[in-house]
Amino acid sequence: MEFGPHLMLAMLEGLVQASVLTLTALGLSLVFGVMRVVNVAHGEFFMLGAVLAWWVTTMLGGNPAIGFVVALVVAPLLVGLMAAAADWLVLRRVEYDPERTIVATIGLLYIIQQVTLMTYGPDAHPVTPPFNTRLALPWYEFTDQGFQVYWPWGLSITSYKLFVIAAAIVTCLGLWLLMARSKIGLILRATQLDSETAQAFGIPVERVFALVFGMGAALAALGAVLVVPIQQAHYLMGGDPLLLSFIVVIIGGLGSFRGTVVAAVLIGMSDGVISVFFTPTLAKMLATLLVAMVLVYRPQGLFGAKPA
Repeated sequence: MEFGPHLMLAMLEGLVQASVLTLTALGLSLVFGVMRVVNVAHGEFFMLGAVLAWWVTTMLGGNPAIGFVVALVVAPLLVGLMAAAADWLVLRRVEYDPERTIVATIGLLYIIQQVTLMTYGPDAHPVTPPFNTRLALPWYEFTDQGFQVYWPWGLSITSYKLFVIAAAIVTCLGLWLLMARSKIGLILRATQLDSETAQAFGIPVERVFALVFGMGAALAALGAVLVVPIQQAHYLMGGDPLLLSFIVVIIGGLGSFRGTVVAAVLIGMSDGVISVFFTPTLAKMLATLLVAMVLVYRPQGLFGAKPA
């Protein structure tokens, strides 16, 4: 395959990775933006979404599409409820203190990981995609006869991967509408700006925090459900999403919706392209270098607000 078609295929694969990363990073950014806490256990909520998706599809059996649709609803909902319960049982008890919250979420990380290991096991398990038709992709070239379109051998993508991209776009638009156009979004933004003043005006801040923590975990779980038919569910799969989500949130700007989406697409696509042409290790190294440069030259991130 020529370089041009090969690059387009790598960009499409990177866009799939960027779609999942966008959902995961938005969950982390939402939690920090409203609650001002760093959730180190965010990657384990991602892992729980993948494991629960495998569990639901295995329990239902039969048509893979039915099991996947049920998992797409049940897994994020269950993970969100677990996260809200963790907020009520743990984070509220430490009064959302930044230092103690980091320690508490590290503890949650190891508890979730080890409980999953004891119940789910150490082996990785696949989830059958609901549909997986391979679609050939066209390319073009300019010849003596003019512009011509042709179909290179091996240049293709599956219908399910295109669905992942579309699902991420729809979810991001829905979340933006929720934050910008709904009463819930108004309450979340008021709590983000000044939680004490919001509480003085009758907003139940502790309930809002539980809702936000659950929503952040549910977004991570949703990304995991979408990606698990491409990858496999494993109890150690939360590490990379956590690292990349932190990179995205730092580059985009802490708590910035637009910055998180832009940075996720940038990091996801570059990671996918560099991994195809070089090595995944180089992609992680360049992403870490970019974080260092952002912290030095623009500490608030690409779209974050400057500190007063």
